[in-house]
Amino acid sequence: MADAPAEQTPPSTGRAGRNLVSAIGVGAALGIFLVLLPMIFAPWLFVFIVSAAMVVAAHELCGAAAQRGVHLVRVPLYVGVAAIPQAAYWSGTLALVATFGATVLLILGWRLVEGPEGYVADVSASVFVAAYTGLMAGFVGLMMTSTHGPERIVVFVVLTICSDIGGYVAGVLAGRHPMAPKISPKKSWEGFAGSLVLQAVAGVALFVYLLDAPWWQGLVTGLVLTVTATAGDFIESAIKRDLGVKDMSNLLPGHGGLMDRLDSLLPNAFTAWLLLRVFLGP
Repeated sequence: MADAPAEQTPPSTGRAGRNLVSAIGVGAALGIFLVLLPMIFAPWLFVFIVSAAMVVAAHELCGAAAQRGVHLVRVPLYVGVAAIPQAAYWSGTLALVATFGATVLLILGWRLVEGPEGYVADVSASVFVAAYTGLMAGFVGLMMTSTHGPERIVVFVVLTICSDIGGYVAGVLAGRHPMAPKISPKKSWEGFAGSLVLQAVAGVALFVYLLDAPWWQGLVTGLVLTVTATAGDFIESAIKRDLGVKDMSNLLPGHGGLMDRLDSLLPNAFTAWLLLRVFLGP
């Protein structure tokens, strides 16, 4: 008699709910090749990558919304979310606002061709995605052109990563009390506390040693970005629950879709730009 086939053991995801090895590998590769190296050697290429990422993110949201019968206005949306970070980087705040406004008008007009059926839902969702992706990413372009722009980007990205790491470690080790079980059951108050502690420490260190700025500014920035990063997680979780999807796509092994990695970065882009401008100037 032939031996019975060995039982297949699924990849372990543990309490994280995902394949941790794949998640770390993909995350490290994204950080090195799509953020760190372009930002250091070719800032314009970094902003181009940001624009490309916004198109992918908008495409994922279009696909998820279509499952609920909401059809986003894709052509002006894709063009707009790609153009907004470019406008901000090359021409500044006024160009960012003007490009976003033009994107909204194009969406409103483009959708008229298909008639009134579903018009409000389609254009409302399209404008929301344009703001959620393109407009928020525009502040990355503004940060890049600021004094010590690459250093500001490093602070923004590292603090957001610290929020994820601190929340993950504290949540796995001590998470007992869910923050919002109807939206994201795995997010705990203990995890949030871990995010606060790690971001506060990282914020102080980055401001003192990288930006040569007062320690208390780093503390404030770290604490505030913890709140907006956590809010970003909840926002995307609410979107996915409303649309009935687990992940936005399966583009990134161990992570899901690109939007599943941008959920904290997008709101933090605006918050970091604002705080760093107030503390450090233009």
